Amino acid sequence: MDNIKTIAVNKKAYHDYHILESYEAGVALKGSEIKSIRLGRVNIKDAYAKPEGSELWLYNSHIAAYQAGGFDSHEPGRRRKLLMHRNQIAELAAVVSQKGLTLVPLRVYIKNGIAKLEIGVGRGKKQYDKRDAIARRDTERELERALKTGRRKAH
Repeated sequence: MDNIKTIAVNKKAYHDYHILESYEAGVALKGSEIKSIRLGRVNIKDAYAKPEGSELWLYNSHIAAYQAGGFDSHEPGRRRKLLMHRNQIAELAAVVSQKGLTLVPLRVYIKNGIAKLEIGVGRGKKQYDKRDAIARRDTERELERALKTGRRKAH
């Protein structure tokens, strides 16, 4: 039984990208970073992952400094190494080398006491795709409202 607690979700990623596939990666952290993550002080909105050689790195993520950390606290915006199997990293590097694909962090969660990052292979959406998704979501909301008010009148 996996004990999973979601800490942060990157809603912007689902708005800006078509997510084709997702992977789970561990994150190499310092002690003060995991404490900040457990407090929910993490932001992955503008973050991205990039393969370099045989390693995978997370850039532009922000883990706030731990308040009770003292002098040996971490740098909030530093790059962080993502931990995955070597063959998975090679597969992701090959996928990202294709035109228009990128690695986007989708969510940060704690699984059995260990911080994990779900990263997705995404293809950027065009502006008209974003408008279409917003319009579709609005019509679904209006339908839902109409159904709810219709049920109330029936009783």
